[in-house]
Amino acid sequence: MIGKLKGIIDSYGEDHVILDVHGVGYQVHCPSRILQGLPRAGEAAVLFIETIVREDMIRLYGFAAEAEREWFRMLMTVQGVGAKVALGVLGILKASEVANAIALGDKATISRAPGVGKRVAERILAELKDKAPGLASIDQDTISVSQSVADNVAARPVAEAVSALTNLGYGQPQASAAVAKAMQSAGEDVTTEKLIRLGLKELAG
Repeated sequence: MIGKLKGIIDSYGEDHVILDVHGVGYQVHCPSRILQGLPRAGEAAVLFIETIVREDMIRLYGFAAEAEREWFRMLMTVQGVGAKVALGVLGILKASEVANAIALGDKATISRAPGVGKRVAERILAELKDKAPGLASIDQDTISVSQSVADNVAARPVAEAVSALTNLGYGQPQASAAVAKAMQSAGEDVTTEKLIRLGLKELAG
């Protein structure tokens, strides 16, 4: 099994690169974001490889980091998500951004990927939400607020404050982070109005 390839960029295709490794040209399919970040033809590159073997083909998928390859594998465990959709997600989001979006229940961000509709995005969030928090780069308080709102178990002031901030045009992740910080300074008298006021203060910097 090929885990990593180090060689010279030979040429590029629409969705792949030919990597020359000691005279052998490997066709490696990559997310668009990673293809754009690779060096020019004739220069050295390293790709972490996931090999998929089927009856009619063997295909190599390449990633700039091991974390991206791990998310590729995890995404494909979701019902309805194949290699093409997983590549689409990693084509617009870094590994940490995938983890953050799933941990926050941020369906809008996941839905931006080509081939990902509302239902597929919902399945990705539902099936991977337990794995994402440990890999996310955001604080656990923000994740807790976001997930409790998404699961309809948040306290009323928290849910209403997040809703109010999103209605003002802030993204759901921003709103959840602001309310999480607001809760830390709100004291015992936590009301919707107080969380909104403190949340707006946090958002204003």
